[in-house]
Amino acid sequence: MRENKYMLIYNELADKIQKGKIESNSMLPSEHILAEQFSTSRETIRKALNLLSQNGYIQKIKGKGSVVLDVKKFDFPVSGLVSFREIAESSGKAWRTNVHELVLVKPDETLCQHLKISGKEEVWQVIRSREVDQENIILDKDYIRRKFVPTITKDICEVSLYRYFEKKLGLVISFAKKEITVEEATEEDYKYLDMKEYNHVVVVRNQVYLDDTSLLQYTESRHRLDKFRFVDFARREHR
Repeated sequence: MRENKYMLIYNELADKIQKGKIESNSMLPSEHILAEQFSTSRETIRKALNLLSQNGYIQKIKGKGSVVLDVKKFDFPVSGLVSFREIAESSGKAWRTNVHELVLVKPDETLCQHLKISGKEEVWQVIRSREVDQENIILDKDYIRRKFVPTITKDICEVSLYRYFEKKLGLVISFAKKEITVEEATEEDYKYLDMKEYNHVVVVRNQVYLDDTSLLQYTESRHRLDKFRFVDFARREHR
């Protein structure tokens, strides 16, 4: 049990941070005070704090202590290719997808450029808002080539497009090209998102490719500023 005590301390502190019982931007008590509170050694406390730091709950500032970070955000990997459903399920939060549009369209010039197709090819247009903890905080606009996806239903859009593509249609999604910008909110953002006082959104544009390099889908995800952060793992190569 002694070996696992730092994990018990870590879990207790992490749970309090997640539930807001320890507020973001506040300072944790010192190692000495925490050791007294948990009736353990400072070494054990240090292990728990290191784990909190590694998992994004706190930032240790030399000479000051440990500041609590804002964890009420989803981590969207910049270089990864994951669905909203996968991220939402791993977060443990209550979530729902609301489908506002599902129609076949003839693409305009801009969409033709994004999908690298002619204006004669039909495209599925899917407009969905993502609701987390009863707030609509993402607007997803998906454009999918009918050439690869003959049919789509509202139920599929509510559950997971990627799951349908891969499990039912046998498509192999390989990679995506991404562009991330911060832009002024549009009428559509205000219509479908709970924007609160925010007037800008983070926009992630994706071109999604199959394993044979065919362009399958163009997506525009529009995120409320306060709820999302985009993360990546970078390693410096030493020469």
